[in-house]
Amino acid sequence: MLEDTGERVIPEEMLITNELLIEHVARYHFALPFIKKGRVLDMASGSGFGTHIIAKKKKKVIDEVIGLDIDDQAIAYAKKNYYHPKSSFHQADLAEECLVDTWGQFDVITSFETFEHIEAETNFLTNAYDLLKPGGVLIMSTPFGAGRGEPCGSPFHVHQITPDEFKALFSDKQVTSIDYYLQKGALIQKESDPVLDYYPLGILVLTK
Repeated sequence: MLEDTGERVIPEEMLITNELLIEHVARYHFALPFIKKGRVLDMASGSGFGTHIIAKKKKKVIDEVIGLDIDDQAIAYAKKNYYHPKSSFHQADLAEECLVDTWGQFDVITSFETFEHIEAETNFLTNAYDLLKPGGVLIMSTPFGAGRGEPCGSPFHVHQITPDEFKALFSDKQVTSIDYYLQKGALIQKESDPVLDYYPLGILVLTK
């Protein structure tokens, strides 16, 4: 049994009305149109459900989808509950230097609600960038908060950055484009066209 920490999404143990579940599933479905070919990486795949969504929905166009997570229990759970011939799950520290030497490069990378958990954020962001093929797409999300070094409501988070800090995450990298989106519940829309006054989460779509 995979421990329910309050942060981990385990669909089999959650009500369909659970807001955390709704948010996470919505992000993976948001990512699907950007996945058109080749190799896909799910950074911090957790229980494995999101990697499985990608494998099932994009099985005709992808070569493989790899789920990486630092928690060996989560990897074991994913292997047991979310088998698909196009997917595999492996234990890895996403802040370890030079992950690209082990895993190669990918056409699409998803990384949802990961950044805020990682202290060595520079290593993590460098890995996300280096693991991406030229022309590849990174889809990444994080919750907003008071900013770097400021207290936040979750004991699991190092901190929660501001929208301006979010926009600066890849300012030192050479990219083709970055589009920004906002999320509340299942609603995801472009930052330039909001309909609500407040969104707790940001999503970026970076093309290298």
